[in-house]
Amino acid sequence: MGLFTQIVTLPLAPVRGVTWVVARVEEAAEEEFYDPAPVQRELAALEQALLDGRIGEEEFDRREDELLDRLEEIRARGASAPPESAEGGPSS
Repeated sequence: MGLFTQIVTLPLAPVRGVTWVVARVEEAAEEEFYDPAPVQRELAALEQALLDGRIGEEEFDRREDELLDRLEEIRARGASAPPESAEGGPSS
């Protein structure tokens, strides 16, 4: 942006800053939501619960299917996700 454009759009700087912060929070939330590690830990805990006799075979099968579906969704999203962009911070 040129100097003139920056001066004219200076009142919008807080809006651009808030927009940038919201985008970073959204990215962090998506990264956490689509992290396969917690799902894999849940699968391991579920198997241990079955082996310990704390849950039955039907409960294990139902919850395992849910977790495997979730893991498949995460992997499918990872395969189709666009490469990280090299965006900088907010311009001021």
